[in-house]
Amino acid sequence: MPQSFSVVVLHIVFSTKNRAPIIRRDVESDLHAFLGGITRDCGCVALDIGGTEDHVHLLCSLSRTITIASLVEDVKTRSSKWLKTKGKSYGQFHWQNGYGAFSIGKSQEGALKRYIARQKEHHKRVSFQDEFRTILRKYVVQWDERYVWD
Repeated sequence: MPQSFSVVVLHIVFSTKNRAPIIRRDVESDLHAFLGGITRDCGCVALDIGGTEDHVHLLCSLSRTITIASLVEDVKTRSSKWLKTKGKSYGQFHWQNGYGAFSIGKSQEGALKRYIARQKEHHKRVSFQDEFRTILRKYVVQWDERYVWD
């Protein structure tokens, strides 16, 4: 076959260091747009981006020419540097070390977009840690609490 094809849709989740509630509304939409631009620069397509003051959900279509780890590293590194230019309160900004990346089917895109859109309401009742544990259970991921949070 002379061509290579792939359709890999991912739900990527990562938080601020120690889940600090630092992503203020005044930069949130610009941050999400910036994350989308980085994703595009990596050859991927950002289908939706959302979150709250302490974490981000990125729904994207992964390019066949990049690994998940490389995409997430680029997204987190470049956005962290960008955020540090947004004022004194972001001068020491860091994302957590880890992330979650979960494959979803194309048929699940709509439901995940609705979930991402409701993040602020959702997190009035549920902490990021409890949300992430639920996602890990949903995808049958085994984890050790000692190594999930930083």
